[in-house]
Amino acid sequence: MNPIERVDRENIWHPFSPMAGNKPIAVKKAKGVYLHTYEGRKIMDAVSSWWVNVHGHSHPKVSKAISRQAAKMEHVIFAGFTHKPAVDLSKTLMKILPDPISKIFFSDNGSTSVEVAIKLAIQYWYNQGKARKKIIALEGAYHGDTFGSMSVAERNIFSAPFNDYLFEVEFIPFPSGNEQQSIAAMKRLVSDETAAFIFEPLVQGAAGMQMYDPEVLDQLLDIARQKEVVCIADEVMTGFGRTGKMFACDYLRNEPDIFCLSKGITGGYLPMGITAVSERIVQAFNVADRTKAFFHGHSYTANPLACAAANASMGLLMTKRRQLDIQRISEQHEAYLKNFNLTKGIKEIRQRGTILAIELEVSDAGYTSDIKERIYDFFMDRDLLLRPLGNVIYILPPYIISNAELKKLYTAIDDFLGTL
Repeated sequence: MNPIERVDRENIWHPFSPMAGNKPIAVKKAKGVYLHTYEGRKIMDAVSSWWVNVHGHSHPKVSKAISRQAAKMEHVIFAGFTHKPAVDLSKTLMKILPDPISKIFFSDNGSTSVEVAIKLAIQYWYNQGKARKKIIALEGAYHGDTFGSMSVAERNIFSAPFNDYLFEVEFIPFPSGNEQQSIAAMKRLVSDETAAFIFEPLVQGAAGMQMYDPEVLDQLLDIARQKEVVCIADEVMTGFGRTGKMFACDYLRNEPDIFCLSKGITGGYLPMGITAVSERIVQAFNVADRTKAFFHGHSYTANPLACAAANASMGLLMTKRRQLDIQRISEQHEAYLKNFNLTKGIKEIRQRGTILAIELEVSDAGYTSDIKERIYDFFMDRDLLLRPLGNVIYILPPYIISNAELKKLYTAIDDFLGTL
């Protein structure tokens, strides 16, 4: 028994029960693209530990940045105070986000970045005395596990126990394969009562890496713009290079009013949520009336350690080397798919930037598909962490993964598909 096995089993509640009834695997250390267990296994982390790790585990530059910051200041109240790590991060984000973005709001994770965005959009209209309450989202959406983020997401297994408590949202068909239906639904639903339109740009992660084209999203945004609807881009998963560009919205000609950011921003080191807001929205709060202030805050808002990690991570991300890594992974995926044989049992293959997804043809498609356990066990037996989204096998690796390691993943996928 390893040193943490007993306490792990008895005292820790693990989210999303382990696949196939397996006990949680105790990780002793993580380095690069690998997780090292107490039993001596070396497991390739091909999903970036729930999509957060962009530079590999235990990157020395990020680790040192946190250590240096910890010796100076671990945390300070961010109400009426500020500090250099937060200022530096804000300046960096302002440089890479579209020009309309003028303010950065700090929170704790992806779900809370969405909560903040929803509240800002609703209060934006409230502050102006306008009765706009309708929110529009995409079918298949997932925006987090807090109540507001669940409300703007598809009603499914994640939200089932809480559906009676969620506020109503209008959903339009997911655009891929339903472009005209989506556009028609958007035209029908958008009105002078519509407050916001929230979307995961180009890729719906938790829905199974479902993908759609920027052209149709731009058309949906055009419709929303005609009624001055607040447009919210949830880039929690797609941000920081995952789709091949810094943000998925960089493929668009329209610029959202609000960006939700998290996951890769700190390189996978510490929790952080960012809600980046355009000047248009800010102006509704920039008034003398204190009742129109945005009363939202977190104890660990703009935590200096998380900001230090984010600054180091962003520094690495914007180097030529890392941008070439993102391009290289995208090209490797494209080359693999070019020579891919579409065999029986495969419904669809999808790829955008560093994200590669293969959807299997099954009778029980979705997150709870029985085949997910078979997929998970097959790859874990080979020390490859490819944690499926139901019947969808996907690769979303740290950017330092080598071509040889990618080839190993491709070969293993081919081997699995050969068992269908």
